[in-house]
Amino acid sequence: MKHLTQLLFLFTAIIFCIQTTAQDKQPVQFTFLARRDASGKANVIIKAKVTDSAKLLSIKKQKEDDVFVSAIAFDSASGKYLQDSLLEQGSIVKASDDAADGATIGYFNDSVSWIQQVNIGAKDSAFIKGSVTWLAKQGSTFINGEAPFSVFVAPAPATNVSGGTIVNKESSIWNIFFICLATGLLAVLTPCVFPLVPVTVSFFLKRSKSRTEGIRNAVWYSLSIILIYTIPTLLLTLAFGDKALYTLSTHPVTNLLFFAIFILFAISFFGAFEIGLPNSWANKADEKAGKGGFTGIFFMALTLVIVSFSCTGPIVGTLLGQTSTKGVSLAPVLGMLGFGLGLALPFSLFAFFPSMLQSLPKSGGWLNTVKVTFGFIELALAMKFLSNVDLAYHWRLLDREIFLVIWIVNFILLGFYLLGKLKFSHDSDLPYISVPRLFFAMMAFCFSLYLVPGLWGAPLKGIGGWLPHTSTQDFDLHQLKYQLQDLKQQGVGSSTSGTNTSAAKPPVKYTDKLHVPLGLTAYFDLEEGMAAAKALSKPVMLDFTGHSCANCRKMEAEVWDDPEVLKRMKEDFVLISLYVDEPADLSPSEQYTNARGEKIATLGQKNLDYEVTKFGFNAQPLYMFLDLDGNPLSDVKYGYDSNKEKFIKHLQTVKEAFGKAGK
Repeated sequence: MKHLTQLLFLFTAIIFCIQTTAQDKQPVQFTFLARRDASGKANVIIKAKVTDSAKLLSIKKQKEDDVFVSAIAFDSASGKYLQDSLLEQGSIVKASDDAADGATIGYFNDSVSWIQQVNIGAKDSAFIKGSVTWLAKQGSTFINGEAPFSVFVAPAPATNVSGGTIVNKESSIWNIFFICLATGLLAVLTPCVFPLVPVTVSFFLKRSKSRTEGIRNAVWYSLSIILIYTIPTLLLTLAFGDKALYTLSTHPVTNLLFFAIFILFAISFFGAFEIGLPNSWANKADEKAGKGGFTGIFFMALTLVIVSFSCTGPIVGTLLGQTSTKGVSLAPVLGMLGFGLGLALPFSLFAFFPSMLQSLPKSGGWLNTVKVTFGFIELALAMKFLSNVDLAYHWRLLDREIFLVIWIVNFILLGFYLLGKLKFSHDSDLPYISVPRLFFAMMAFCFSLYLVPGLWGAPLKGIGGWLPHTSTQDFDLHQLKYQLQDLKQQGVGSSTSGTNTSAAKPPVKYTDKLHVPLGLTAYFDLEEGMAAAKALSKPVMLDFTGHSCANCRKMEAEVWDDPEVLKRMKEDFVLISLYVDEPADLSPSEQYTNARGEKIATLGQKNLDYEVTKFGFNAQPLYMFLDLDGNPLSDVKYGYDSNKEKFIKHLQTVKEAFGKAGK
């Protein structure tokens, strides 16, 4: 099988090379794109690259009746956007030509760009279509052809004075809040909480002297739940700081502990045993609750939190772990605020509208179904934590395809469980399948089928951030095209890459442990990468990333994989990927104590300390761009953003800044 795969790869490479060789015989190759400048003005750019043996004729006539010219035409729908005349940029050569009856012609023997400004508002977008009718001379013969094009002019992104995209912390915080709010509402459906909602609300309304007092008590009960989840998280953040929580949540040992805990909770959800906080805690809280008043109601809320821990504990642990990795100080606090609000909201809502209690479904076997479903989800999340450890320590026990197989089987079993084909000891009899249950089973099966192409390297961009790094996959068809591109450049001798790496030493340090996708060349040591940048006279792209960084993987799959982005990263920058959670030990000579008195002994600690000290930021991904002296080319802290056009524009902005600086 192995030899058959190699033979298939070789055969595909040969066919690819033959095809590209035939394409390279074309005397002119075109690139079409749309860009906006710093002010938001849009331009359509047509780039033509000419082979050494050809001459591409200009679009400008040397005299009124000149027919030896190329031409660019836009269709009627695009014509309304055109503004000013078409601009031609390139080193034009003018000479008389015998084949043109001695007339003077203008031509380009290397490359030319045509730029057409289009009047499309900063908030608007449009497709610009047309064609290039080109005329070229190869030897003593004139040849021509037509190249149609269609480019999309996107709306201008929000920019600062540097023309880039700022990492929007406020947006990130609100995303965290609403996700945790939705999770809290979902937690109400667990068998530990749902049966208590009508009982608790009825208790407040019946024992109160008036409906107003009942509503007030229910609202205080809800506020108490929110405070119980939020205040301890706030105190923990104030005591240890966001960096301590971040370091703790991303540390391999912590992730290994999370894996063990989540496996334990999954088994508990499946009904093997019950996990809860000590009964004495609940008994003492219940005693305090009997005293009445606001204090008694607060302890009633505390009793709920304690007795529901077996259902809500894993959810809270997941949210704390994920929010602590965001690099935002208040993220865990706002996350718990959102979760507490979602969990507490029904108690107040039903107190305001008690008639709605009648519409609640009765407690029954469906609550246990919810709990078991959470068990399958906990099992999937446990694999994610184990994957973080596996990547950090480079064990290669949970490579991408193995991870996917586990998830596929897990969600197939969930689908069978929802259809009643699997049954646990504490499940109720299922005489028929309800419509909601059927739809949830279909979702589980559909998700499993969606994962299957990933076994052969499909990016699976929708969940790419949750999967192990693509470099861990042994058989990856998606990477084949990048390998074939390398074969083309090396075997066919293409000169289109624009990257001259011979002047710089290839990356050496940590290349046995760390990798980047998409055929990119990256340095994993700052000093080594800066030396390469100076040798190549190119700006530096700093990629602050991590093994457990979900948004880093999403950025690589959704943005880096774009051909235009990838081309610019390869040709215009020296990529330095700095892993902030890499546990590899620094040599004794490289270890140091930073300004805060912290001992820096691992590569990850060194990279995180550099990120925090240099840029005042500790979230990933973070993309910063430096000149050859290590100074930022832009003050924009560019983080996760799936908008490819924004990233292309930012790359162009920092490249131009590098050129203006004369570095």
